[in-house]
Amino acid sequence: MLAAAALLLTAGCSSGDEGASGTTPTPSRTDTGSSPTQQARESAPPAKGSVKVVRTVTEGLKSPWGLAPLPDGDLLVSSRDEGTIVRVDANSGKKTELGTVPGVSPEGEGGLLGIALSPAYASDHQVYAYFTTESDNRIVRMIYDEQKPSGEQLGAPDTILKGIPKGFIHNGGRIAFGPDKMLYAGTGESGERGLSQDKESLGGKILRMTPEGDPAPGNPFGDSVVYSYGHRNVQGLAWDDKQRLWAAEFGQDTWDELNQIKPGDNYGWPEAEGRSDDSGYHNPVAQWRTDEASPSGIAYAEGSIWMAGLRGKRLWRIPLEGTEVSADPQAFLTEEYGRLRTVVAAGGDRLWLMTSETDGRGTPEQGDDRILELRVS
Repeated sequence: MLAAAALLLTAGCSSGDEGASGTTPTPSRTDTGSSPTQQARESAPPAKGSVKVVRTVTEGLKSPWGLAPLPDGDLLVSSRDEGTIVRVDANSGKKTELGTVPGVSPEGEGGLLGIALSPAYASDHQVYAYFTTESDNRIVRMIYDEQKPSGEQLGAPDTILKGIPKGFIHNGGRIAFGPDKMLYAGTGESGERGLSQDKESLGGKILRMTPEGDPAPGNPFGDSVVYSYGHRNVQGLAWDDKQRLWAAEFGQDTWDELNQIKPGDNYGWPEAEGRSDDSGYHNPVAQWRTDEASPSGIAYAEGSIWMAGLRGKRLWRIPLEGTEVSADPQAFLTEEYGRLRTVVAAGGDRLWLMTSETDGRGTPEQGDDRILELRVS
């Protein structure tokens, strides 16, 4: 099987792709040499998923990063390097610029990253954004006024959370509202490995907060937005049909991870990369060699997590049964569209998939970057 063979490949030289740093792997990690499905379920049945590219929605996007569907079906897209948000007509592909987010300082892996709509968007028209400034990463919210001229439709940013560590690498950046209407954010440790285990730091964490940026009720560490820790660089967040949270995380040189997130749990970095024998760390449900994945966005549809790979240049399907992988993960679209940044559920068996060839690490061709509509099973 393609997936099993891919997962057993040894890691090559690091490319430094938003997770792999080119340094020596963590000595204390446990390298089992086996695939996630071998570790999860030896006798799993073969997977039978499928992916069909229905159409190309739009082309010519510049360093796209975040993707947020509007209630009418159109799409908002953030540009990491230009600091702008554009609206894409989901039928015609026409792009209209809302405006530039002030204070964005793009450098390395930083810039204007994830975006999300308020749970009360129909009444408050608030767009949330995670971005890098000259001093930190922060989360703001802005009113989107469609009645104003193009380029002037974003209101002044209201900062709800600041002080997330920034770096040339590992800025995290994914934000999403959960089924509980709380805002979740995946952060990176900015290259300072020790921050991941420091519960006083916002780096190397998954954060959970109210729409106003306050610690969400029920958070595990009292008056803190920290929800889970011991992460390296989280850029994928999604919930399944049972409202369980899943996260994708960049490894260093050896193992990328898909994790099922429990509040207060320690996911091991920097003491563990991938699975560990230490019971103090929450093990991933699946792991990949970094050249096969380097995962950014994830989405849930049709009983599976779908994971976009940057360095891997493929879309992974990870079928689930409860909180376990139920069959071998499958790779689709391998090297067909280049680096894949973001995947978002579009309802039913449909996904939006966004490429990332113009971010300085790809080899852009005519039409890059683009958004695809997929039908999956």
